[in-house]
Amino acid sequence: MTTYRRKLIEVDLPLDEINRESAREKSIRHGHPSTLHLWWARRPLAACRAVIFASMVDDPSSCPDEFPTEEEQNAERERLHDLIRRLVKWESTDEREAASREIVSEARYEIARAVARSRGESPPGRDDPSAVLSYLDDNALPIYDPFAGGGSIPLEAQRLGLRAIASDLNPIAVLINKALIELPPKFANQPPVNPDADPMGMTVGKGRKKQQVPWRGAAGLADDIRYYGRWMRERAFERIGHLYPKAKLPDGGEATVIAWLWARTVPCPNPACGVQMPLMRTFQASTKTNNRRWIRPVVDRDSKKVSFEAQDHDSGVPTTGTVNRSGATCVACNATAPLAHVREQSRAGNMGEQMTAIVAAGNRKRLFLTATEEHVRAAQEADPCWSPIGNMPSRSRDFTPTGYGFAEWRHLFTERQLTALTTLSDLVSEVRTLLIEQCANDPYADAVCTYIALAIGKNADYCSNFASWHLSGEKVSHLFTRQAIPMVWDFAESNPFSYSTGNWLAHIEWIAKTVDRLPIQANSGWVHQADASTTIHVESGPVIVTDPPYYDNIAYADLSDFFYVWLRPLLRDSYPDLFAGISTPKAEEMIAEPTRFVESRDRFEQLLNKTLRLIRERCTPEFPSSIFYAYKQQEEQRQGRTSTGWETILSALVNGDFRIVGTWPMRTELANRTRSLGSNTLASSVVLVCRPRPDDAPIATRRQFLDALERDLPAALHHLTRESHIAPVDLAQAAIGPGMEIYSQYSRVETLSGEPVTVRDALVQINRVIAEYHRSEQGDLDPESQFCVSWLRQHGYAEGEYDEAGVLSRAMAIAVDTLRDRRLLTAERGLVALLPLDEYSPDRQPVLGEMTAWEGCFRIAYHLNREYGRGIRGAAEIVQSMGSRAESVERLARILYEHYDSSGDSQNAVIFNNLVTSWQDIQVEAQQILDETQGALV
Repeated sequence: MTTYRRKLIEVDLPLDEINRESAREKSIRHGHPSTLHLWWARRPLAACRAVIFASMVDDPSSCPDEFPTEEEQNAERERLHDLIRRLVKWESTDEREAASREIVSEARYEIARAVARSRGESPPGRDDPSAVLSYLDDNALPIYDPFAGGGSIPLEAQRLGLRAIASDLNPIAVLINKALIELPPKFANQPPVNPDADPMGMTVGKGRKKQQVPWRGAAGLADDIRYYGRWMRERAFERIGHLYPKAKLPDGGEATVIAWLWARTVPCPNPACGVQMPLMRTFQASTKTNNRRWIRPVVDRDSKKVSFEAQDHDSGVPTTGTVNRSGATCVACNATAPLAHVREQSRAGNMGEQMTAIVAAGNRKRLFLTATEEHVRAAQEADPCWSPIGNMPSRSRDFTPTGYGFAEWRHLFTERQLTALTTLSDLVSEVRTLLIEQCANDPYADAVCTYIALAIGKNADYCSNFASWHLSGEKVSHLFTRQAIPMVWDFAESNPFSYSTGNWLAHIEWIAKTVDRLPIQANSGWVHQADASTTIHVESGPVIVTDPPYYDNIAYADLSDFFYVWLRPLLRDSYPDLFAGISTPKAEEMIAEPTRFVESRDRFEQLLNKTLRLIRERCTPEFPSSIFYAYKQQEEQRQGRTSTGWETILSALVNGDFRIVGTWPMRTELANRTRSLGSNTLASSVVLVCRPRPDDAPIATRRQFLDALERDLPAALHHLTRESHIAPVDLAQAAIGPGMEIYSQYSRVETLSGEPVTVRDALVQINRVIAEYHRSEQGDLDPESQFCVSWLRQHGYAEGEYDEAGVLSRAMAIAVDTLRDRRLLTAERGLVALLPLDEYSPDRQPVLGEMTAWEGCFRIAYHLNREYGRGIRGAAEIVQSMGSRAESVERLARILYEHYDSSGDSQNAVIFNNLVTSWQDIQVEAQQILDETQGALV
């Protein structure tokens, strides 16, 4: 049997910190790779960075020569965890800062150290980052992601000094990956070619710390992107600036227009009315507290026309618009029309557009102005010389405009928007010519034009007549606010020459900032277009870290055609293979799309199985493979808490001869910090850690599997809860790892009759053992708390019979009156009820004597979750007063979480999950209180 060193990811991770930083990324924009170009369902960089690092470094338990005792192994593991905690912070990705470079260099050294250990040699010196990077390039196995998507995994592999290989079937995904990992290293440390750049170096720092240093990393490339992006804006404004007039202000001045607001119109169904009725979801234009504005409709019955006037809120804004899911209402005659009428009129070519207001840039606030004929005429003067060719998917649930006659991609743009986009597109070839004239070689000119083309793709996302107006943010929202193109009734047309959201220079700057922040010193990356089920672009031995698609969640190919039709004419000469087709490949796409494939789910599962078997043939046995997979809790089934997608990926891995050795829930929403969750288990994905199963793996009977499960899983759960401190909300998924490790170590598990024990059956048994573990934990509590847990499971907080309570309490050698005297329950008129959480406020004095785990747990929960609680400090005072007995509080909180979670009571489950995830902070604060007390005594 092959022997290998266990990696850190197979044993333990600082999961809470990884998830916290992953969630934090959602609010980070400047320089984040997600702002390079839109892609759907990107994995957080922090999670990818942590998974790759933990997959490459050895767990101390696999190095007994260096760490012979358990204490030394724990200390070394904690040191690596501390490095991960620093490494996953967004700030660590800014290698322009010395502190960030030090963290990244430290992580690279640890990986090199593990590689050298496996080779029986010494790594380069820690203080020589270039030598470490070179050593990894020569000796470390590459990281390969066959479903590269938005590029998070390959980019983070490259950041950690590893060779990154990415592939994807979709050409837009391939292009994004090239822009992230393949192009920048080719031009690293190269000065820009534009005439405004200083060939001697770049300026860094601010104020007195400002200094000139040589061009480094991709900074020169970013500078050229900015320069030629500005050049394009100037040339474009010269050609079409007249289509974007300034707004005339009431005081006679002028202001730059940020956006024009429009409403679609259809003929009123009332023959006596005859107006083109505007379709508006709301009459509000701004809900910002200090700038509330609305658009008042004005009906001219003689001319049978509707106009609009910009108003403040003193005039009384209507509470509803003119269209909703049930139909539309005419503002002139109040006639109603079902959506079927609107759809019919639109498909017949009778849907129009009417400008409703102008939004202009004012002095520190947006100005909302009444639309004028001048601005209407400017929009009508546009005459685009080209428009994208192709039809949108006609039967897809994600493209509702097609039902209203918006069948082609060009229908998603106004004439003025098409003119702006085609003008900018035409300028890309001029930029390339200019670059060559300024001594850039062909590859560099292609690279700069690639990033500028991506900016045109970003611009199309905002420059669409299906982009809406954000009321509270007073800005244009982009088209893809979700993974679909829904029907939009009133839209916002952005001004690409403004300086507000959606303007051309903003898109250029987003891209330049991303490029500027890419790894300064990195090994090369390779990106390929490939079907993962048939082609793996590494001969043998890569470390697999990937994120395969999930059933029918996202129609990547259909959605990305929106960008493909714009990018293909711009980049076809630079990437002829990538843009050979008239649209993105769809026949090979791994998706359960019923409108495209017969028996689409079976097809998806077959392709996933085929892909995983191919990965199993190529992946290295020396390192685990890590697979991110979406987890849809809402698909949960009552029997054994399994889900279709979850069972599918686990079955595919087992059938592909993988052994599952770990599962780590990765969340981008922090369940322990929110109060309004529909479900506690918010894992956006679960990382499955796998090893190739040995060819000589034995067959086991169902009894042997159950015996191994009941023998080994409780110990693993003990480690996850007591040592790894996995949050209760994550425990169900994390515990599947050791459970499935037991199941998947066998080539087959079968009943006495020879029938296979399926993955679904195994998951049922794993969850049974987890539930039994929680029940066994109850036995370690004090008798009073044991009674309260048992009573809670039977009655909740409702009243029950006194005699029933007496039978239960006597079994635990306590009396009901004692429980009443300890103020854990009420006992009146022959009825008994537990006291709810609000009865444990700090105002209620504790009873004399030792505090039970139940009372301590509820008092701490009150401090953490109620308005009048005192947070961590109040909770710590309870813990400090309980001494060693406080250890049982965390155990009880886990039991209570499991009870509420299994009962579907997410509101109460969150309360006790919050307690567990705050436990370490509470203990630190409790120790500080103790130190303060002892210091005062001295």
